[in-house]
Amino acid sequence: MLTFLCYPKCSTCKKAKKWLDDNAIEYTLRDIKEDNPNISELKLWYEKSDTNLKRFFNTSGLIYRDLNLKDKLPTMTESEQLKLLSTDGILVKRPLLVGDDFVLIGFKEALWEEKLK
Repeated sequence: MLTFLCYPKCSTCKKAKKWLDDNAIEYTLRDIKEDNPNISELKLWYEKSDTNLKRFFNTSGLIYRDLNLKDKLPTMTESEQLKLLSTDGILVKRPLLVGDDFVLIGFKEALWEEKLK
């Protein structure tokens, strides 16, 4: 079963949810703000994602800018980054689609189609 993590007010999340529904793909919905991912989940997803950890950060968000993470992330350890991501779901890039053997970060329709169809 897929887990779809989103922020309901996010327009990209709305598009991704509509795409999942239109394509009759079953998933469990999880509000990333109300039910923030914990360190263990984030670490597992990061390992499954085959990408760098910075991709998990919502780089266009206010918190990212307020904390000056553009300059801080390069000097932070993986553990420190995971811990920070686990503090607030709004820091996490969304939507996230988590499957048994993959994690999709953000919504790119062509990539989702390739993975899910």
